[in-house]
Parts: sequence; structure tokens; C-alpha cells
Amino acid sequence: MNPDTLKEILLYSLAFNYSMLLVWFGMFCFAHDWMYRLHRRWFTFPAQTFDTFHYAGMTVYKIGIILLNIAPLAALWFVF
Repeated sequence: MNPDTLKEILLYSLAFNYSMLLVWFGMFCFAHDWMYRLHRRWFTFPAQTFDTFHYAGMTVYKIGIILLNIAPLAALWFVF
């Protein structure tokens, strides 16, 4: 695969993943009560646990973006 093509794919992937992270964060901030009621149908846990799960999930997702998109993209930019 051509390095320029790979850079383009990683850049599109980075944009998509960060937009998904921002949508998740926006939903969490502005529709928190609705999301909590929706999840409360299936799981019984307090709101603090719900918040902890979501913050931890966003953290893991962001680390995945950094490791799987930003790091390879930066390496390709430095090499080519």
C-alpha cells in the first residue's frame, strides 16, 4: 500500500473517531438524564457508577484513537 494512501486513510479514521468521541461526550453532557434512564432499563446502578463507566469508556476510546490513529500517522509523517 502506498504511504500517502495509508496517511489519508488514517487521517479519515482519525476524523471519524474523534467526531464519534465528541458526539458521545455531547450526548453525555446534554442528554445525561435520558441516557441514564435508557440504561437503567437494563442495568440497576446509581448515577455515579453510570458516570464512571462513561468517563472510563471515553478514556479507553481516546487512548485507542491515540495508539491506533495518531501514533501511526505521526510515524508515517516523520518517515515519509
